[in-house]
Amino acid sequence: MTGTIKAKTKLRLREMLDEAIAQGVTAGASLGIWQDGEELFFTAQGYADQGAKKPMERNTIHRLYSMSKPVTATAAVILMEEGRLDPAQPVSDFLPGFAHLTVEQDGRIVPTDEPMTVYQLMNMTSGLTYGDDVTVAGRMTTDYIEECVRRLHTDDPVTTVELANHLGTLPLSFVPGTSWQYGLSADVLGAVIEVASGMRFGEFLESRIFRPLGMQDTGFYVPEEKQGRLACAYEQTATMTMKRYTGDNLAISNAMASRPAFESGGAGLASTLDDFARFGKMLQNGGTLNGVRVLSRAGVRFLTTGGLTHRQNQELWRIFGLQGFTYSNLMRIADRPEMSCMLAGDGEYGWDGWLGCYFANLPKEKITIVLMQQRKDSGTIPLTRKLRNVALADLL
Repeated sequence: MTGTIKAKTKLRLREMLDEAIAQGVTAGASLGIWQDGEELFFTAQGYADQGAKKPMERNTIHRLYSMSKPVTATAAVILMEEGRLDPAQPVSDFLPGFAHLTVEQDGRIVPTDEPMTVYQLMNMTSGLTYGDDVTVAGRMTTDYIEECVRRLHTDDPVTTVELANHLGTLPLSFVPGTSWQYGLSADVLGAVIEVASGMRFGEFLESRIFRPLGMQDTGFYVPEEKQGRLACAYEQTATMTMKRYTGDNLAISNAMASRPAFESGGAGLASTLDDFARFGKMLQNGGTLNGVRVLSRAGVRFLTTGGLTHRQNQELWRIFGLQGFTYSNLMRIADRPEMSCMLAGDGEYGWDGWLGCYFANLPKEKITIVLMQQRKDSGTIPLTRKLRNVALADLL
């Protein structure tokens, strides 16, 4: 049975977004909430382009960054169902750069005989990092990503498979399977999908997920005729105002104006509120939407369950706000919602992105939440948790 969001709650949600925009927390955002396929709430407030006073619209296109990851995991499960990908397989079966792995131990780089598996990519237990300036593995990864950014707008940009193979030659932060670290696992998984499918990664997503679900505005670039709908990205200044951000983060072009050579499974997609809601509703429906099946029910169960060992979970919990959650298939999964710092549903899953896009499915309540914004260094910010809490107080 579909619940309701009270009129005063809807008013409060809109007030909260107005307050956040006025306080320089975000330039603009859109929020949609659905239950059992029925829309309970929608609003779009603030600006997609603050300088031009272009309002945020329902069909505004957003850079998803890490909210790309659940889509990549879904593609891997599709190949798993077809017998073309075994999550227990070594990554080196697809990418020879992973044949001779090394790992950092006490500041030294040593070889390891432990292979990295596809499943470890899906759970971020691979040892791959996003880079840092403290460890040897982190610094080498940072240097390589910076090289990829420098090549981005040249005649020799890095490709999806090239990037992944090179990452296999860099030292890992730990022996695969022994810990958890947020990193470039999903980008390597995208390359595995490309090799296993025999198609460009983006073409596989288009043919097997986006086109079947009617996600017409989702992809690794925004064509010229849609560029006017692409939101500007912003960063918060010291004076709590929004400043436009134009950098190319993680070797992804901010402009998204042409098909990239590197199709980032971890951060490269752009989409709209309704497109991503279609993806969320497909998972809620057990793998189908409008009569089109993308995944089997068993595939959806696999995708949306699972988890980490206690030791691995302790590393996940270093990320504030993820207490009460475990991690599997490139998503957070609420396995102990009583530990969460926000109202949460048992078994809920989803992820967010570096520019503030956010997605959650609550399967027992059949609720889908999608928040779209473009604010640098966001992930799940306090505003996101507050909006969730206000809405879910009516629905849980």
